Amino acid sequence: MSNYKRINRRTCLKGLGATLALPLLDVMGWAEDSEKKTFQPPVRMGFMYMPHGVIMDQFWPKDPKTFLTSPPPALESLRPVLDQCLLMKGIAGVSNGPFRGAPHALELSTWLTAALPDPDKRDEISISISADQIAANSLGAFTALPSLELATMPQTWKENQAGLNEAYYSHCSFRSPTQAVPAETNPRNVLNRLFNKKEKGDGLSANGMSSLDRSMLDLVIGGARDLRRTLSKTDQRKLDQYLDSVRSVERRIAAIEIRQKEAALEKAGVRPNRSHKTDSPPIEIKIPEGDKRSEYMQVMCDLNVLAFQTDTTRVCTYIGSTPNGVSYPELGFNDQHHSQTHHNGEKKKVDKVAAITKFNIDQFAYMVNKMHSLKEGDGTLLDNCIMMWGSGLEDGDRHSRANLPFILAGRGGGAINTGRFLPDVKGNQGDLLTTLLTCAGIPLDRPVGIATKQIAEIPAQS
Repeated sequence: MSNYKRINRRTCLKGLGATLALPLLDVMGWAEDSEKKTFQPPVRMGFMYMPHGVIMDQFWPKDPKTFLTSPPPALESLRPVLDQCLLMKGIAGVSNGPFRGAPHALELSTWLTAALPDPDKRDEISISISADQIAANSLGAFTALPSLELATMPQTWKENQAGLNEAYYSHCSFRSPTQAVPAETNPRNVLNRLFNKKEKGDGLSANGMSSLDRSMLDLVIGGARDLRRTLSKTDQRKLDQYLDSVRSVERRIAAIEIRQKEAALEKAGVRPNRSHKTDSPPIEIKIPEGDKRSEYMQVMCDLNVLAFQTDTTRVCTYIGSTPNGVSYPELGFNDQHHSQTHHNGEKKKVDKVAAITKFNIDQFAYMVNKMHSLKEGDGTLLDNCIMMWGSGLEDGDRHSRANLPFILAGRGGGAINTGRFLPDVKGNQGDLLTTLLTCAGIPLDRPVGIATKQIAEIPAQS
């Protein structure tokens, strides 16, 4: 008989207006289950996007039999979790139909809707509710945030391909057929939102330090100590690991903000205090054009992990970039992603697109590998997630959509049969989304977008 008191899963640490959600502990129950019921963590759904398609021979495995031991170059960073991944070749995207001149307005807006905009209402938002918001409508009833929408780049690009509303160009989440969901690009705002904390003004005090630089954890650490004494050794380790993770994310965000402030001062001719006058000035970091784009993306990925770990939300969508001129100086070149995708077979451009693709998959791998390292219930956080990475085009050079690249990671609580590459799947984008929502236990009153069926190869056999 355990001597540890069972606590409600929504228990949080509080202090001076700051609240800190807790990770899943063995002593907790989900949805206030009775102790007689079998513990079963909830399923979460995550979606991460990259525009412009991939270089096919760098992305698709050569042989299903060697998929786990010899992944293609683009997937190398996923090697530790390939047994929890599923790749399927043959998923067709939505046909451009009457919008032949709008490949980039459609690649993102159709990615989670699997539907075309209304051709008679081009200048308005009129498309379909997206799969992430269908999930949020069901799973959001159990969490503080129904869903979390993140982006690396501001959603302010103004382009009206084929007369389509500019929102189609940079949004993939649609709460209703007429309402796009904005994504948050500022990691500080995401952190505050997760912990229900509001900043005054721009969050910087007169001395240039964020009020969060006095760590929220310091405000609630007394409560953490009291709680820790009531926990088992296993739960104590989980709590310590979680608090360390939150503090690490908070410090990294503060460091980014300090560098941004110093760079802005340097640009204005004001020399910030540095250890030596001969020190090089700080690099200017912007979202999303900075020298350390990976730093921003990994902080956002960590925030996604924290949101799932604390059950603050069970649905997250992250637009890694949009098709509006982003570059990757971190990779050693400043060419824009879009310009390089029109390579016409030129090796230098092909190599750059392959490097950009690998870079984006590396960030996805960073996130799912971290989920795999976090224990939850009898398995890991990743075991209880359905994470999807993908693009709305097959090949950016030809704007083709017949064979979209997708990576699935996580077993969805045992609902998905992973560790496989399926080279000849018959289905479309809507079929895939419909199947994944069903695997997550989400009731559907109709298929998603152009779906006509569920993909039988995805679910684990009961």
